[in-house]
Formats: sequence, C-alpha cells, structure tokens
Amino acid sequence: MNDILSRRKLKAEIFRIIATISTWSSIIILIILLGNIAWDGLSKVNWTFLNNFPSRFPHKAGIKAAIWGSIWMLALVAIIAVPIGVSAAIYLEEYAKKNKLSRFIEINIANLAGVPSIIYGILGLTIFVRFFQLDRSLLAGSLTMSLLILPVIIMAAREAIKAVPKSIRLGAFAVGATRWQTIQSHVLPAATPGIFTGVILAMSRAIGETAPLIMIGALTYVAFVPENINDPFTTLPIQIYNWVSRPQVEFHHLAAAGIIVLLVVLLTMNAAAILIRNRSLKKYKW
Repeated sequence: MNDILSRRKLKAEIFRIIATISTWSSIIILIILLGNIAWDGLSKVNWTFLNNFPSRFPHKAGIKAAIWGSIWMLALVAIIAVPIGVSAAIYLEEYAKKNKLSRFIEINIANLAGVPSIIYGILGLTIFVRFFQLDRSLLAGSLTMSLLILPVIIMAAREAIKAVPKSIRLGAFAVGATRWQTIQSHVLPAATPGIFTGVILAMSRAIGETAPLIMIGALTYVAFVPENINDPFTTLPIQIYNWVSRPQVEFHHLAAAGIIVLLVVLLTMNAAAILIRNRSLKKYKW
C-alpha cells in the first residue's frame, strides 16, 4: 500500500513540475514577444501615426483607415450578430422542446464555434461576395465576421440564460405572467451581464481575425475613411499583415506599433467584459 501511495505521489509531483515548467515557459515567451514588440513599435505610436493614412513612405504611414474600418465593421457585426444570437439562445433555452432536433441543433452550434476561421472566409466569399455580389465591401466583411462569432454569442447567451434560477421563472408564472413577459422582465435582466460578457469576448475575436477578411478580398491599402456599408475597407489586422509582409525594416516597426494599438483595443474590451461580469456577480447573488 505504501508503494502504491509513493508512486501516486511521485506521479503527482512530476505532473506538477511539468505543468509549472509549461506555464512559466509560456509566460516567459509571451513577455519576450511583448517586449520585442514594445521595443520596436512603442516609439512609433503617436498622433501622426494614428491620424495618417497608409503610405509607401514609412515616416508618413498611419492606421487611420484601419482604425475606422475596424470601428465600422465592429458596429455592423454587433447590429447583425447580437440580435440574431441572443434571439436564437432565448428560443433554444426557453421555447424549444428537448428532443432530438434541438439536441442536433445544439451539437452543430457547438461544432461551428470550433470551425477554423478560414472556412468562414470561404463561405463569405462564396455567398456574400460572389452570389449576392456585395464585392469587397464593409457589408460583405461584416456579414462574414457575423457568421464567425454567431455560434460563440449563442453559446454564451444560452449559458447566461441557463444560469438564471428556475425559481424566478416560477415566481413570475405564479402571479400570472406569460412566458414572454417572464423572459422580458425577469430572465433577460438577470442574464444581460453574462450575455454582454460573451458578446464582448466574441467581438474581441472578430476584431483580431485576419484570415476571413483576406479570403473575401479586404484591401491592404485604403487611403480614405469608409462612408457607407458598400465602401471598400481595411482593418487593423489586415494593415499589420500588409506591413509585416514588406521587406523594409521601417514597415516592420510600423507593424509593431499597429500590434500595440490592436492589443490595447483587445485588452480594453476584455477588461470591460471582466468588469461587467464582476458587477453582475455583486448584483445578482442566487
């Protein structure tokens, strides 16, 4: 018995050491990468860089078009994906019967959340760019990115709705509320913080994706701010990809500066998600 316990303790200790080494190795590599990016690009981040359009001259190049393109795309993606995703989650969690069909839909939604983003790019190219002839427009890009994050929003919204105690629903039904009145007045307000957290995390994924936009033909050089949904566009990841692919070292420094701006945006969105979650935990204690 003592030998068995000793072997178990030895295996547990070996696993702890391996896990610790893997964790700290990942952290060190991340710190080195972030340090290298900060060293190359931090000096380039200034108002001129943020307010200038791309240029073939590194000292004049900026990311104004990419920033506005990303803002446009995120706004359109939110308008398209959030209502559809939340509505689908409400239906699946509150209205759909628990049968083989609903389970089949749930399994497929979970599988779609793990599909590589390049597949959504191919789908967007086939349907939106070619079939609907939307060309390389903001609308085509936003619809493609909406497909990408829709399964994530549905799953996050479902989990938030599922976390609302059943007693709240039963209490509303007991005073004569209909199912929709219960959902509208009791379930959704309690689930909204969790839904918002999932939406922000999904939007963070959308702003950092490059492959789907490359597939649908998003431009790597845009010297104007988009004015409507039919205009060509570029985004921060596309602009960074363009600069990295150039041989001049100056453009690599600009790419590092663009990465810093993108990281700031992503960290801000993730911080907002954490803040919303913490507030929800304080407000709704079941």
